Amino acid sequence: MENVPVLIVGAGPAGLATATYLTHLSIPYVIVERQDCSASLWRNRVYDRLKLHLAKEFCELPHMLYPADAPTYIPKAMFVKYLDDYTTRFNIQPKYLTYVESSTYDNGKKCWSIVARDMAEGTTINFIAKKFLVVASGENSAENIPVIPGLDSFPGEAIHSSRYKSGKSFFGKSVLVIGSGNSGMEIAYDLATHGANTSIVIRSPIHVMTKEVIRLGMTLAHHLPLNLVDSFLVMAAKFIFGDLSRHGITMPKMGPMLLKTKTGRSAVIDVGTVGLIKKGIIEVKGSISKIIGNIVKFQSGDEISFDAIVFATGYKSTANIWLKNGESMLNDNGLPSKEYPNHWKGENRLYCAGLARRGLAGIAMDAKNIANDIKALIDSMSG
Repeated sequence: MENVPVLIVGAGPAGLATATYLTHLSIPYVIVERQDCSASLWRNRVYDRLKLHLAKEFCELPHMLYPADAPTYIPKAMFVKYLDDYTTRFNIQPKYLTYVESSTYDNGKKCWSIVARDMAEGTTINFIAKKFLVVASGENSAENIPVIPGLDSFPGEAIHSSRYKSGKSFFGKSVLVIGSGNSGMEIAYDLATHGANTSIVIRSPIHVMTKEVIRLGMTLAHHLPLNLVDSFLVMAAKFIFGDLSRHGITMPKMGPMLLKTKTGRSAVIDVGTVGLIKKGIIEVKGSISKIIGNIVKFQSGDEISFDAIVFATGYKSTANIWLKNGESMLNDNGLPSKEYPNHWKGENRLYCAGLARRGLAGIAMDAKNIANDIKALIDSMSG
């Protein structure tokens, strides 16, 4: 039985940021991580060409800037190194390969009782979080693959984007990308530039922006009302890309900044995909009705043969699987039930960091709020 004042579950950017804030306030903690490394999503489950979609000033963790010579848009390898340097600088020592099986609040003892599995030893560890429990296990804990009739009959390679690394191995093949967020659009571009015959399913309206326009919008949002910023961004996007509706891409009624604030849905940062769609090199398709063998049938009536499918359909939180008594904070999808920015705190000294779909800037804010609240409660207990 291990008694800990604060238990942090998850050693991704949210867990690391929370740990750093607690360290600065001299509050001891234990951080557990089910993988064998920190930030496993960034290290092992993203494609090679990925760069952070937002400028570096919006993607820093607390108390540590990027190196002065770092590019504006940080490549994957540099971001992983930044996280490793961050872990070292603040002496964060996660207990790796520690899988939390259940966490229950004990009303009698007024503490969180956590059962975890030491995956290396195959033994059970019992933690008692005497005061505080922080859920930092991420929005992206498990792959989300939609149910499509006949998918199990598809003879080719069907993978989630977390297993996609590069388009090199798909040269000359017909590949369907399902999902039109940033990952889907960038994977489609990567496939096409590596010689794959590429199609992408775009079912919902999306905002397509350049990275420079989004950077300007995020800067302006600190000084101007969001609806005004959105009007400018939409006008800029129309000027840059023209009318994309004839290419199968429609724009949401709500502006990009407001949409992100209300729903957590981000604008797509174009890396060259739109140009290839306009040239007909990447083909846009609508909803799928079913799959029969290697034939994908679309609701439009089109029937096309594919060699491979990449599901860029996002992830889901798994916090609800192990967290009991967390109803005050998380909904049935394992995401915050309260609206941003009041989402990070539940009952019985339960917190969540990095679950509000607000990126790295949102993670930093969550960590600061949580650490300050824990400090205030500790001070009030001892006062």
